[in-house]
Amino acid sequence: MENQANIRNIVNIKTPPAQPGFLGPDHTARAVVYHEFEHSDPFILLMDDFLDKKDDEPVGGPHPHAGFETVSLLLEGEIGDEKHMMKQGDFQIMTAGSGIVHTETIEGRSRMRLLQMWLNLPKADRWAAPRVQDLAFENAPATEMNGVKTVLYSGAFAGLRSPVKNHVPLVVADIRLQPGAKLSESLPASYNAFLYVIEGNVMVGQQALEINQIGWLSRDSADGTSWLAMVAGADGARVVLYAGEPQHDEIVSHGPFISDHQEEIKQLYSDFRHGKMRHVSTLPEGQRFNY
Repeated sequence: MENQANIRNIVNIKTPPAQPGFLGPDHTARAVVYHEFEHSDPFILLMDDFLDKKDDEPVGGPHPHAGFETVSLLLEGEIGDEKHMMKQGDFQIMTAGSGIVHTETIEGRSRMRLLQMWLNLPKADRWAAPRVQDLAFENAPATEMNGVKTVLYSGAFAGLRSPVKNHVPLVVADIRLQPGAKLSESLPASYNAFLYVIEGNVMVGQQALEINQIGWLSRDSADGTSWLAMVAGADGARVVLYAGEPQHDEIVSHGPFISDHQEEIKQLYSDFRHGKMRHVSTLPEGQRFNY
């Protein structure tokens, strides 16, 4: 039974603008979560990248990361190279940890839309051994009833449980609602959570959330259960739910690296320049997981 005291409500709405991306004139990017870590912990940033590439020149390339995890959900298209390709609906968590180099390449003409998050690591796991976990869309746990289809990529939600391993407790769910359909599901009360609307609109309590808007949900710092309830508008809706356990640690961010101290950032740049970071494609089997 829902506890009215623990109903999640919308407490903050933002409409991130589409801005020119770094991959050229065919790339637009929305900074869904950006420069607000004191409120968004454990979520460092979330970018919504859309590429409608009309030429045959490859874009992207290899680059390093360390001190956090990338959480990627491909909404449309394909991204990667011949050694590893993500397709529409695929999900990946890459634990950069002590340092890793990966390649995100788009060859030829293509349309691609990618949600990529930087997720903080617990302080004890900041320099964990790198690992990559890939969950294919067709293998992601899913349920459909009463006009609501939920695909779960991480954590436990809607009676589903993802096989993905988490350093930080994390729920990522892609929720599609038919017109007027209602969802009511539980979430840990202490998780920081938000909804990002991909299509249509939803009502959360008395608050409407429209396409391309992010709605931050109320949170209780105590352990226990909270309830998320939403109703789709006349055209239906598609929303992505992100919910994670805050880590309450300050971070230092610079370029592609996250750390606890500025001195560590300098060491990470030195490690990268001296070739001490392995490319993700060279990780041993014990650090690569396919579900």
